[in-house]
Amino acid sequence: MRVGIGYDIHRLVAGRRLVLGGVEIPYERGLLGHSDADVLTHALCDALLGAAGLGDIGFHFPDTDATWAGIDSLDLLRRVNEMIRSDWYIANIDATVMAEAPKIGPHRNNMRSCLAATLQMNADRINIKATTTEGLGPVGRGEGIAAQCVALLRKPDGRGATNVT
Repeated sequence: MRVGIGYDIHRLVAGRRLVLGGVEIPYERGLLGHSDADVLTHALCDALLGAAGLGDIGFHFPDTDATWAGIDSLDLLRRVNEMIRSDWYIANIDATVMAEAPKIGPHRNNMRSCLAATLQMNADRINIKATTTEGLGPVGRGEGIAAQCVALLRKPDGRGATNVT
């Protein structure tokens, strides 16, 4: 088994859509970034890449490469899944979104379903939590949203390398 940890943070700005876990969330500001700036999906990509020993999202999809400008982060997650799936089975994912606003709870199940469909796995192996930072730091001041993720990978069993149970 291998464990990976991912973390990402992006600034909230006017004029951008807010996408978390592949789900567009109605809000007056969105996250600024080279892609759609989906911090949850980016943290998940880093956790999976880290557990597989394959570096990080910036190595594979650098923000200096115009190829990735404006890309849907679920496309990045699909590519990461392709990189790991022949050697690893995703046992579970646990993520925390840190935001003062908007509320994440009403969107949690949609995020889980979206990420699970992208990774071709059951949503019951993905846990998403939310917290505030009690007014502390850039997240607490409402300047941005952050996410942290842990992924557990294991070698495939006799069923093969599929992530579907």
